[in-house]
Amino acid sequence: MRTTYITATIIALLLAAWLASGVLGKEETPNPATLAEQNREQSRVDEDAAPTKVRVSVLQATPQQRLVKVRGKTENKRTVDVKVELAGTIVDRPVDRGSLVAEGDLLCQLSVEDRQAALTEAQAALAQAQIEYSGALSLKEKGYNSETAIAGAKARLAAAEANISRRNLDLEKIAVRAPFGGIVEDVHQEIGDYVGPGANCATVVDMDPMLLVGRVSEQEVLNLSIGQTAKGYLRSGETVTGPVTFIGQLTDPTTRTYAVEIELDNADLALRSGITTEIHIPVQTVLAQKISPALISLDDEGKIGIRTVNEDNVVEFHHIEILADASDGIWVHGLPNRAGVITVGQELVTAGERVDPVFQNDGTLKAETPDPADAQVVNPSSSIAAANALTI
Repeated sequence: MRTTYITATIIALLLAAWLASGVLGKEETPNPATLAEQNREQSRVDEDAAPTKVRVSVLQATPQQRLVKVRGKTENKRTVDVKVELAGTIVDRPVDRGSLVAEGDLLCQLSVEDRQAALTEAQAALAQAQIEYSGALSLKEKGYNSETAIAGAKARLAAAEANISRRNLDLEKIAVRAPFGGIVEDVHQEIGDYVGPGANCATVVDMDPMLLVGRVSEQEVLNLSIGQTAKGYLRSGETVTGPVTFIGQLTDPTTRTYAVEIELDNADLALRSGITTEIHIPVQTVLAQKISPALISLDDEGKIGIRTVNEDNVVEFHHIEILADASDGIWVHGLPNRAGVITVGQELVTAGERVDPVFQNDGTLKAETPDPADAQVVNPSSSIAAANALTI
């Protein structure tokens, strides 16, 4: 028993001595530095470190067009189903699908039936009414006729004249004619068909002028005006140009967009209705540079931009707006007029960092701030030619 106590006491003393040696031998550590002191220390380290080498391309801004891009289609201006106004049998139909017609050309011919006989009867009734009216006037001069009799004869004469007009109109209506020049898109009757009033004879479409139709957002519609020159890029590969002729005043309740129409000359009838088209409407001239899409990066908020180098060789981050695509890059707005764009090493540096730039195309860089006076809204009535020359 006594030996056990002695052994336990020795072990306890050894543990106490081991623990005491760790506490007594520990050196005191200084309090952690404040955030400002840490930043100053990091700045000293950064200044002592060699700046990162980056490759820089100096780009000069040039005037380019900001475009309103609309997804739309071609659409013919008028489509009419020409209808028959009388009942009868189709005895002639000189047109077929695809026929070119001018205003007033015959589309369908109805049978005369008893309409000519009715006209002859009406003419005889008119002659009788004229004789009766003349006789009534003669009797009135002799004092043998009253005003009532005169009024009755006059009314019968007027009714006979009206009946003649109706009969002549019926004979005119047996010929169904084109209301305007265009193309016969469809025919609905064949010779021998019996039709009633309101039956379709043929569908005529007006293909000149042709329209480009689309819808723009409530933000973009503020930049549009009547007369602006727009370009349409058809799916078939054709490019067409025309003025804006209509901008809607009422918004679509579902999409919150406004209708816009561009009128195109189609005298040769080369354009068809319903072709998908991308419409570009230039609305403003701005300063822009062409860059590779691979140079675009994101900031902490997820906004796109480009890293550049200023005159002091310090990295800057500029938010950009993509104006248009090109075959060898994209046009962007938002950089300084003369910008040193980092082309190699942009992923290794951050805004505010000092770098060692290696210029690709110019050994000097004179950064400029975009001048708002250099980017003005285009006046469609006076700058149509310039807008077409600058459109991307």
